[in-house]
Amino acid sequence: MNTLGNIIWFIFGGLFVAIEYVISGAILCLTIIGIPFGIQTFKLAKLSLFPFGKKTILNEKADGCLSISMNILWILIGGIWIAATHLFFGVILFITIIGIPFARQHFKLASVALLPFGRKIVKL
Repeated sequence: MNTLGNIIWFIFGGLFVAIEYVISGAILCLTIIGIPFGIQTFKLAKLSLFPFGKKTILNEKADGCLSISMNILWILIGGIWIAATHLFFGVILFITIIGIPFARQHFKLASVALLPFGRKIVKL
């Protein structure tokens, strides 16, 4: 079922979301200060390409103050807008019964897009 969900997700928007993440990650990597944010954006691109069958957990080895400060800076730079976009599409997709699994994936991506530092992506 995860494979079918990933195929449908990929065809109906997953590829476009991943391309947007890759382009923004490449732009962020142009500066030395933006490289950590660009790397996180590439991780979001990978997750948004095939989100079914994957889960995000808090990383036990996360650098306490560093990940908190990076998350705050990330929210100020644009993480809030990425998360709001995922929430918007999640609410729209949640209206239909067929769209509920895709809405749940958008909600998962919204939580990761809001606070990406200190998280790890694992397969179920």
